[in-house]
Amino acid sequence: MPFPLNIRSDVPAVLLTLVISAAGGGLAMLLGLPAGWLMGGALAVTITAMLGAPVTMPEGLRNVAFVLIGMSMGASVAPDSLRLLGSWPISLTALAIELVIIIATTGWMLTKIFKLDAGTAYLSSFPGHLSFVMGIAATGVGNARQIVIIQVIRILMLTIAVPIGAVFLPIDHFATQAASAFLNPLQLLVLAAGCVVMGLVFMGLKVPAGMVLGAMAMATAAKLGGLYTQAMPVPLVICTFVLTGALIGSRFVGITRREFMAAATGGLIATAMTVSIVTMVALVVTQLVDMPFGQIWLALSPGALEGMGALGIALGYDTAFIAAHHVIRLLMLSFAIPAVVMLIRWQEKRTQGSHNLR
Repeated sequence: MPFPLNIRSDVPAVLLTLVISAAGGGLAMLLGLPAGWLMGGALAVTITAMLGAPVTMPEGLRNVAFVLIGMSMGASVAPDSLRLLGSWPISLTALAIELVIIIATTGWMLTKIFKLDAGTAYLSSFPGHLSFVMGIAATGVGNARQIVIIQVIRILMLTIAVPIGAVFLPIDHFATQAASAFLNPLQLLVLAAGCVVMGLVFMGLKVPAGMVLGAMAMATAAKLGGLYTQAMPVPLVICTFVLTGALIGSRFVGITRREFMAAATGGLIATAMTVSIVTMVALVVTQLVDMPFGQIWLALSPGALEGMGALGIALGYDTAFIAAHHVIRLLMLSFAIPAVVMLIRWQEKRTQGSHNLR
């Protein structure tokens, strides 16, 4: 499978997108916001995209961002990550319970209050696996445009909610450790090459978020195997956050303001419900395991893996724990989404049959 790097004709638009993301991130950092480079960049590009500016993130640049995110997550893995394994059964059980609650309550809310059809409501309520959800929507289940707006709002708001929550909630239990040694250019090139190869392997195996997870797997294995101990250079980490912010914000390209407003209220309420549920579950888990609240919140949060992983790096948490929970969440959703869609179709046929009998 090729690694597409054709960052072709839209060079001015790409540069504009990156400048906007960097400017928004820089402003957020000046204001002292946690994870400012990521949150500020995502918000700035989102606003610009909604105003109709020609922002874009071509596939090649997205893949570069995915590799950098995976490398950064792997390089940030704590050497004693395996010690946390004993706590995982509790947090994974909480994750499963949380997913059921989120899907049931937000799906019900969107059908009863916003009068969306069941297909649109429940596909919008699934916390993650957006490509799978949109693939099913493309077969005729639900309104694809409304689904993508609600889902993208969820991803954006979760990216913004965590840093803002860091000001008010107990999310700063671990300070980001200042590194004393950094990978040199040769080490970075060798590590990046290995990450690209493993990312392609994961993509070939159809692993969700394969490029990010493959890159992280390689970088993590190399670090835990003692092949390197240094951190990623700070300018490269900042570039990673700027690219990730641009990636998140560019998902709003092509969505008109009318379409956005039609689905925004339901999407914002669904996201608020999701954040509330995640926060309550994380608070319960924090009482049962010796782990910082913010790390558990990011692990249980149904945001995009690349966004939550980047936030984990920015806030100083163990990215191996966070990434593992997101992988398992996607695996759970791989079974849950088809099951719920089958139930929706069965209910629709049953309803249609009862109408035909009248």
